[in-house]
This record gives sequence, C-alpha cells and structure tokens, in this order.
Amino acid sequence: MASTRDYREHLDDVLKGDDEAVAYLNAALAEDDPEVFLLALRDLARARKGGLAAMAEAAHLNREHLYRMLSENGNPELRSLEAILDALGFRLSVELKAAG
Repeated sequence: MASTRDYREHLDDVLKGDDEAVAYLNAALAEDDPEVFLLALRDLARARKGGLAAMAEAAHLNREHLYRMLSENGNPELRSLEAILDALGFRLSVELKAAG
C-alpha cells in the first residue's frame, strides 16, 4: 500500500525551492484574483518562515496587521507587500505584457 502525505506538507517542501516559489507566486498573480495571490503568500509564509507570526517578525510588521493583510479581504499596501516579499527573499518586478 502506498503511503500518503498531506498536501500542505508536500507543498511546503516544494515551496522551499526558489524557482518553485517564484513560479507559484507568478501563477497566483496570473489568476487575476487578489485572494489567490494572498493565499499564495500565506502558503509561502508557512513553508519558509514557519507561519504568519514568524513572517511578521521577519518583515518587521505587526502580527495582527499581517493576518488582516493576508486574509481573504486583505488589501496590503505596497510597502507592506514589499516587506513581506523581502522577508521571503523576493522582490517585485514589472514585465511587458505579451502582445495580443
């Protein structure tokens, strides 16, 4: 009988890789739904920092504020988003849309 593993445990392992984490965030952005991107950030916080409390400390943000920012109705300010991404080892960038 094959052993099974919780999908979050598997996702956490996958998201520890830089290329995979970048692809995960970019795929979330491509969904054109801010909630999907915020969920992806929560997943990365869990996988790379051990959760939102540790992420808040690493990003120098108030823990309750971080929970609200990354909630379903969250709307983080650019500065806060940059702090979160920086704590994860990433940065924002802009690219040209494909013609079409």
